[in-house]
Amino acid sequence: MKTARVYVALGSNLGNRQANLAFARERLAALPGTSVLASSGIDETAPLGGRTQPAYLNQMILLETTLPPRELLEACHLIEEAAGRVRRERWESRTLDIDLVRYDGVEASEPGLTLPHPALEERPFWHAELDELARMGW
Repeated sequence: MKTARVYVALGSNLGNRQANLAFARERLAALPGTSVLASSGIDETAPLGGRTQPAYLNQMILLETTLPPRELLEACHLIEEAAGRVRRERWESRTLDIDLVRYDGVEASEPGLTLPHPALEERPFWHAELDELARMGW
């Protein structure tokens, strides 16, 4: 099977934020045909969307996987749910957010799946984390 390198953004602003990110890394690494190659440092950022809510912890990780984009996204949603995330409205606080940022150069625009992530240009902390991984040789 062909493997792909995928940059995945993790975020959490509810509960034990550090533990939520660790949970995501462990669960992603346990997916079939998937391994975590590298992780950026963890950054604290203000919430997006103009809401008053707790600050987020964010981290970018690099996966190598044989899962196709849609299947990986669905697995990410299951991991979010296992961490207690409930999707009600956009920009609300969450225990865990997992976003596919880049998937091995794939471009896609399907319902619920856009690659690269459409908010990439709007999130300078993602760029800083991607730059950090690039400096590490990834």
